[in-house]
Amino acid sequence: MGDVIPFRPAPRKKKGEGKTLCKSGFHKWAIDQTKQFDVKQGKLVTIKRCVRCGETRTVLV
Repeated sequence: MGDVIPFRPAPRKKKGEGKTLCKSGFHKWAIDQTKQFDVKQGKLVTIKRCVRCGETRTVLV
Protein backbone atom coordinates (compact mmCIF):
# COMPACT_ATOMS: atom_id res chain seq x y z
CA MET A 1 0.00 0.00 0.00
CA GLY A 2 0.99 3.61 -0.29
CA ASP A 3 1.61 6.30 2.28
CA VAL A 4 -1.42 8.15 3.62
CA ILE A 5 -1.16 11.92 3.15
CA PRO A 6 -3.43 14.01 5.41
CA PHE A 7 -5.64 16.50 3.58
CA ARG A 8 -5.58 20.00 5.01
CA PRO A 9 -7.37 22.73 3.08
CA ALA A 10 -5.72 26.15 2.90
CA PRO A 11 -6.76 28.63 5.58
CA ARG A 12 -9.35 31.13 4.45
CA LYS A 13 -6.99 34.04 4.81
CA LYS A 14 -4.44 32.56 2.38
CA LYS A 15 -7.02 31.35 -0.15
CA GLY A 16 -8.61 34.75 -0.84
CA GLU A 17 -5.56 36.92 -0.36
CA GLY A 18 -5.48 39.93 -2.71
CA LYS A 19 -8.43 38.91 -4.86
CA THR A 20 -10.98 41.01 -3.01
CA LEU A 21 -9.01 44.18 -3.64
CA CYS A 22 -8.97 43.61 -7.40
CA LYS A 23 -12.68 42.77 -7.48
CA SER A 24 -13.36 46.11 -5.78
CA GLY A 25 -11.25 47.97 -8.36
CA PHE A 26 -8.10 48.47 -6.29
CA HIS A 27 -5.53 46.91 -8.60
CA LYS A 28 -1.78 47.02 -7.98
CA TRP A 29 -0.50 48.26 -11.35
CA ALA A 30 3.07 47.69 -12.55
CA ILE A 31 4.49 48.73 -15.94
CA ASP A 32 5.08 45.86 -18.39
CA GLN A 33 8.17 46.57 -20.52
CA THR A 34 7.71 43.79 -23.12
CA LYS A 35 5.55 45.70 -25.62
CA GLN A 36 5.83 49.48 -25.92
CA PHE A 37 4.65 50.18 -29.48
CA ASP A 38 1.16 49.53 -30.86
CA VAL A 39 1.39 48.52 -34.51
CA LYS A 40 -2.27 49.14 -35.38
CA GLN A 41 -2.41 52.67 -34.00
CA GLY A 42 1.22 53.53 -34.72
CA LYS A 43 1.70 55.10 -31.32
CA LEU A 44 3.75 54.53 -28.20
CA VAL A 45 1.72 52.93 -25.45
CA THR A 46 2.38 51.97 -21.85
CA ILE A 47 0.97 48.62 -20.82
CA LYS A 48 0.21 48.27 -17.13
CA ARG A 49 -0.40 44.83 -15.61
CA CYS A 50 -1.92 44.08 -12.22
CA VAL A 51 0.52 42.15 -10.05
CA ARG A 52 -2.24 40.28 -8.19
CA CYS A 53 -4.76 39.23 -10.86
CA GLY A 54 -2.91 39.77 -14.17
CA GLU A 55 -5.42 42.18 -15.74
CA THR A 56 -3.92 44.62 -18.26
CA ARG A 57 -4.69 48.19 -19.31
CA THR A 58 -3.07 50.42 -21.90
CA VAL A 59 -2.21 54.09 -21.59
CA LEU A 60 -1.34 56.19 -24.64
CA VAL A 61 1.84 58.21 -24.23
